[in-house]
This record gives sequence, C-alpha cells and structure tokens, in this order.
Amino acid sequence: MTVVDETPGEPSDTRGRVAELLALREQARRGPSDRATEAQHAKGKLTARERIELLLDPDSFKEVEQLRRHRATGFGLEEKKPYTDGVITGWGTVEGRTVFVYAHDFRIFGGALGEAHATKIHKIMDMAISAGAPLVSLNDGAGARIQEGVSALAGYGGIFQRNTRASGVIPQISVMLGPCAGGAAYSPALTDFVFMVRETSQMFITGPDVVKAVTGEEISQNGLGGADVHAETSGVAHFAYDDEETCIAEVRYLLSMLPSNNRENPPTVASDDPADRRGDVLLDLVPADGNRPYDMHKVIEELVDDGDYLEIHERWARNIICALARLDGQVVGIVANQPQSLAGVLDIEASEKAARFVQMCDAFNIPIVTLLDVPGFLPGVDQEHGGIIRHGAKLLYAYCNATVPRISLILRKAYGGAYIVMDSQSIGADLTYAWPTNEIAVMGAEGAANVIFRRQIADAEDPEAMRIRMVKEYKSELMHPYYAAERGLVDDVIDPAETREVLIASLAMLRSKHADLPSRKHGNPPQ
Repeated sequence: MTVVDETPGEPSDTRGRVAELLALREQARRGPSDRATEAQHAKGKLTARERIELLLDPDSFKEVEQLRRHRATGFGLEEKKPYTDGVITGWGTVEGRTVFVYAHDFRIFGGALGEAHATKIHKIMDMAISAGAPLVSLNDGAGARIQEGVSALAGYGGIFQRNTRASGVIPQISVMLGPCAGGAAYSPALTDFVFMVRETSQMFITGPDVVKAVTGEEISQNGLGGADVHAETSGVAHFAYDDEETCIAEVRYLLSMLPSNNRENPPTVASDDPADRRGDVLLDLVPADGNRPYDMHKVIEELVDDGDYLEIHERWARNIICALARLDGQVVGIVANQPQSLAGVLDIEASEKAARFVQMCDAFNIPIVTLLDVPGFLPGVDQEHGGIIRHGAKLLYAYCNATVPRISLILRKAYGGAYIVMDSQSIGADLTYAWPTNEIAVMGAEGAANVIFRRQIADAEDPEAMRIRMVKEYKSELMHPYYAAERGLVDDVIDPAETREVLIASLAMLRSKHADLPSRKHGNPPQ
C-alpha cells in the first residue's frame, strides 16, 4: 500500500494541483486588487494587460514568468510579494509576426524596477534577440525600487546593455504610457522609436522638484518632459498621441513597415496603386521659381502607394521630412527637404533627425529615396557655435555608410555643401535623377554673381543692370537644368509626372544590391 504524504490544506491529486495553478494564474492576471485597477482607470490609463491586448493579435500572448516574485527583505517588502513583481513579459503576434513585449504594471509597486522585475525584462530581451523578433516596451514605471537599493540600479544597467546589443539587430520600440524618470529614461533613448501619450506620460532625468531646488525654475511635469515637449522641442519622442488606443494602434502600423530583424527585408504587401501611374499634378504642384514655397508632403503623397505614409518626428525639425512609405508594395524610407519651413535649409536639428533615420533604414534593409530642394545650411552664429559642422557631418556619415539601395531626386535647387550631404552621386547614391526645374550649384546665382563679378559690377555705369546681366549669364552657363547631366552628376533628367514609375523601376533593379564594407570593429561617427 502506497502512503501519500499530504500537507493539510494542499491538493493531493493532479486535478487539485491544476485547479490550484489556475487559481494562481487568475490571481496574477487580476492584479493586486480591483481598487488598484480602478485607480489606474481613473487616471485615464489602461492596465498593463489591457495594453498588451491592444498591441497583440487576439489570443496570441504567451506570458513568461507570470508567477515570479521578488526575494527582497526589509522595509516591509517581505510581507508584500505579488506575482509578476510589477512587470508582465512574453510574446505574441502582430499581423501574424512574432513580437516580444514587456509592460510595467503600475498597480504593483508603482511599476518600480527591482531585482526580480529587472531579471524578467533581461530574459525577454535576450529571447527577442535570439529569436530575431521586435521588442516593444510599454513603459509606466516609477523608476528604481528604492527599498532594494543598488540591486535595482544594476537591473537598469542590464537593460541598457541589452538595448545596445540589440541596436540595429531587432527593432526596439518604447511606448511611454506613464512616468519615466532618472536613469530609466535612458532605455527608451537607446531604442529605435519612442511613442508618448499626452498628459499621462513624461520623461525627464531630474523632476520638477529637483529642478526648482537647484535652479529655482518652477515647471510642471508635462512642461518639463511631457509628450509635446519631447515631440516638438527635444526630439526625444518620435510620435505623440492624445490617447493610448490610438498610440498603440500606430505602434502596430509601424511594426507592419519594419522587418523582424536585420537579416530580413521589410514586409511586402500587394498594391492596387498602378506602378506606372502618372503624376501630372506634380507639374503644377512644385513652382519653377526656386524662391516660392510649397508643401513637400503633397509631393510625397503623389508618389507613394495610395498617398499613405508614416512620418517620423513629424513635429521636430520640420524643415526636413523623414517618412516610411511603400512604392509598389515595397517599404522605402523617404528623406525630403521641406520648403515650407525655413525654406528647407539644413540646420543642426534637421541634420540629426535625418542622420538617425538614414541609419535606421540602413540597419533594417529599407531602401532610401531622397527628395532634394535645399538652399544650403542655415547660416548664423548660433548654428556655428552649436556645432553645425559636426552635426551636419552626422548626416554625411550616415549616407556614406549606408549600403541599402539609395536614390536621390533633385526637384529644384540643390546648393553648396547641402547638395553633397543630401545623398549626392559623389557620396554613393546608386541613382540620381533631376526634374527639368533643377538648379545644382555652389550657391544661388545672385550670390555667385556678386562674388565672381564683384569688380565688373562696381565699375559699371549702371551697377544694378550689370548685376542682373551677370546673374543671367551665370545661370545660363552653370545653372541650366542639364549642366549636371552633361557632366554625369545626375543619371537622367526626367518628366516629373513619370517620377513614381521611374523610382519603382529603379528600386526593383536595385533590390539585389550587395555592398562589401571594409573589415572593422565599428566606425567612429561624428558626435
């Protein structure tokens, strides 16, 4: 006869054990209490599990370490050991493709990071890197768990190290859905994209109280590090939305444009938009007069499939546009000067914005189409003292280092160093096209004539008439639309209405492009 050693109050058979397991799982899924959930909703915020349900395809989420609890003692922690330890980790699918996710649960320890909490995040990050799948973090945490001391801080170090190791290997997306202060803010800064929600999410290294104590400045949390601040002023956030539902839906859309990892190409979709569709509207959309502004967004809408694109950093450095779109179903990255803002000049912020975007596209096998209408770099003492040389060099470095297919198109003016930096043929563009309205030169005709013919203009009986004549002569000699084509600096001058067809055919030819880079540990880009 077999004797079962049964502990009083514990189930004695497998069915009982399974029932116990299900009860524990339900407890973990519910969270600490209904009151905590109500408090989260009262702030206009979803719970961690509700957010995951919005992000992933229905019933696809597989949780990892749901029953994990911390082992810390002191300060009352030994009496409070909730399941999950304040972070939910696992994987699921977005439009059928695997995506890993971790979500802070603000209802437990305010989402603060402790040793067990960090270990769970480390594990899911390692799994994402090994599986070659995107990682999305849903951030809503109060920083390091003070009761656990330096162990919590070390947990952040492990996250930063993995963010860096995963950089350029898998897409990393940070979704800010609550506070993110102190060292915790560096993890989102290391990822590829940062999403924020207005009013409910903030990011800063030192909060308003510390700022006031040190500098005497008084400012609110949103004024210091809210979504609009980071989307418009600092450039930390790539996207900002009014509510969590819209924000998470846009995360899904972004994922649909990205490959799972750096060894794959972005997803291709069937397009009903004809590849040979003419864009006759472009003939009137872009004025031939280089001094007249227009909206480059409308040009992009006319070129891409169904006029649909996702703009990155839409509200920061508006003088340049960076966007993901599709041409004949294939994902492309678009970099374009915006004549409606600062005449489309390159400045410090525009250079940084475009450089990071070019690097991202190159890392994830996304071809780059560059649309030029640039009068040069922004002059000024602030720009020079702010380091426009090294910041502009970031964009130059990014283009020169990129091995994906690269096509540039000059719509109107392309002057000076800005022409070279914006993916000219001389720095490695695979194909360069121009419209008949193009003007490629060292500088504008007026400025060039004033320099070259300074003495003739000064000595003339009618200096203004002489200046006008010299400007016209310079334009006819060095700035006519076919000057660059005659010298092989552009591959063809094309009818603007045929631009979409030309770009699609060129990208199809370049799809199998392979470029060998010299052996090196890594480059040393300008900072």
